Amino acid sequence: MHTVTVVPGKSGSVALSEVAEPGSELGSVVVESLAVGVCGTDAEIARGEYGFAPPGKDRLILGHESLGRVVQAAAGGPVVGDLVVGIVRRPDPVPCPNCAVGEWDMCSNGLYTEHGIKERDGFMAERWRSDPDYLVKVDPELGVLGVLLEPASVVAKAWEHIYAIGHRTYWDPRTVLVVGAGPIGLLAALLARQRGLEVHVLDQVTGGPKPVLVEALGARYHNGTVADLGLSPDIVVECTGVPALIRQSAEAAAPGGIVCLTGVGSLTDRSAGGIESGLATTAVLRNLVLFGSVNANRRHYYLAARALSRADRSWLEGLVTRRFAPHDIVQALQRDPDDIKVILDFTA
Repeated sequence: MHTVTVVPGKSGSVALSEVAEPGSELGSVVVESLAVGVCGTDAEIARGEYGFAPPGKDRLILGHESLGRVVQAAAGGPVVGDLVVGIVRRPDPVPCPNCAVGEWDMCSNGLYTEHGIKERDGFMAERWRSDPDYLVKVDPELGVLGVLLEPASVVAKAWEHIYAIGHRTYWDPRTVLVVGAGPIGLLAALLARQRGLEVHVLDQVTGGPKPVLVEALGARYHNGTVADLGLSPDIVVECTGVPALIRQSAEAAAPGGIVCLTGVGSLTDRSAGGIESGLATTAVLRNLVLFGSVNANRRHYYLAARALSRADRSWLEGLVTRRFAPHDIVQALQRDPDDIKVILDFTA
């Protein structure tokens, strides 16, 4: 079968490869791929900045944002014909206390594996296998938009943690600022609007689909700097990982506010020095909480599935800005200024 593979650590090694069918040791359920999302992590792995092949292999099958149809089922799981998404992270084998109770997104010893990222082949394959416990059924009415479930699960976790932190004291949040209007930022704005919050989204582009999508949510779109907005948000979801924007977000947040960091930024540029002391002073004097959030466990996938099922389908369709066949993976990894979510269409 055809797959998209890469040699981790080697830039320019991404290729459409022919490999053997996945063996039964990888799971009792066989899934045929319909679509796989392409994200910044995939591009970083393709550039050689990150990624780890499975033990004993030189190449890693790329892709962690999946959507497929079950073609071979197993007892207690989805049935043939069901649309499913594969959970990205698997618990470590020790396991650590968090992995032992199903909170593998909070793994404390780093021995977890991740499809398409760390020591476990990904979903950019014509077919892949999984155990039933690591599959999440998708509302068939979503169709190909089910490929948004994985990024939505990351956002669902972030919002769960925001509210858990907020209830450390009396808390009545009203205003949210989302910094960055990529797929994570727009999905964060969607979930905020579903909570009835006033939402503002900041991004650098002045045209294209992003401002339109934000306004369609009943939110406000902004350009410029965080300081230019004149806002004092109760919650900031920072999705860029840009040090200057992180600092601006902390400075703008209301006293007692929460800043959730979901953006990693460049894995090779570590020139962010100088912001730490300023951030610490701002956080201490204003009772702020700055925290990072990444990945998701099974519960967050279910929360994300519910959020997507409640969303306007035409709005979700606007998030998918380009589609490519798997043999066009190199082009799919090249970012366009108007990109939101790029997908590989395995039905093409």
